[in-house]
Amino acid sequence: MNICILDGYTLNPGDLSWDGLSQIGKTEVYDRTPEDLIIERASNAEIILTNKTPLCQATLEKLPNLKYIGVLATGFDIVDTKAAEERGIVVSNIPTYGTESVSQMVFALLLEHCHHVQRHSDVVMEGQWGRNPDWCFWNYPLVELAGKTIGIVGLGRIGLQTARIASAFGMRILAYNNNHRNIDLPNFQWADLPDLMRQSDVVSLHCPLTPVTEGIINAENLSMMKPSAFIINTSRGKLVNNKDLAEALNAGVISGAGLDVLAVEPPEDTNPLLKAKNCIITPHIAWATKEARSRLLDLAVDNIKGFVAGSPKNVVNSITTTTAANL
Repeated sequence: MNICILDGYTLNPGDLSWDGLSQIGKTEVYDRTPEDLIIERASNAEIILTNKTPLCQATLEKLPNLKYIGVLATGFDIVDTKAAEERGIVVSNIPTYGTESVSQMVFALLLEHCHHVQRHSDVVMEGQWGRNPDWCFWNYPLVELAGKTIGIVGLGRIGLQTARIASAFGMRILAYNNNHRNIDLPNFQWADLPDLMRQSDVVSLHCPLTPVTEGIINAENLSMMKPSAFIINTSRGKLVNNKDLAEALNAGVISGAGLDVLAVEPPEDTNPLLKAKNCIITPHIAWATKEARSRLLDLAVDNIKGFVAGSPKNVVNSITTTTAANL
């Protein structure tokens, strides 16, 4: 059985092992694969693993041996799942692996706004503390989270874990979600989106990207927020209207933003958020702790083992049977 990993570097830059895959079949690993090399590199593959390398209909038509695509992520829009289904190709994803890491990143971004740790460290290294006449000083506002309200848009696995951490900080929790269920957390309540935007000191995004949620952070919703409030996005970049958020930050409509995702990644130089006031941007790393990446790789191996055994897991197209027995 031939396994081809098209873009393995992001998942495994060298600190993990591909041995679990090598035990299943002959495994070829490419750090990155330009689109014009996909067919050449994967021509003999029965199994392809991809993270962000796209597999469109035209490409799939030129890969006659392909039986299984494993997406090394939760989102699977880089695969034409309908075209795969028409060709009898199973497509699986990894629905949960980074819950703890991503929710932790929410508070890394938020706490940087609350305490400006890096900025204060920088001015100490520059000698400002040593020249100060007082035993302590601060150049930026300091914020305590206890008693503040966090609004969570989307209460799936990561949203719920974010709520649990917020509860440990002593925060009040508002949540907006299509489906309501019983949540056993103190100071928790459901809210509609306008009330959540008005009442929250922090709004954290954890919803999927859909036609309804695209641009949910826009001028209208930002105008409802407190001028002291923060926006945190570790979900999908297109949930945010870049222009509207940049204008809100520059005009002081809200206090700050912490973004781990952008609509276009890597960002274009023209993205207005790159020069917006009080905007922290990290390069899509919330998912990338070694622990989370290790879980992702283990789950990818487990998905393939299920496929080979005739019981595919985490299938995102409509195929329920597999030709693995013929591989």
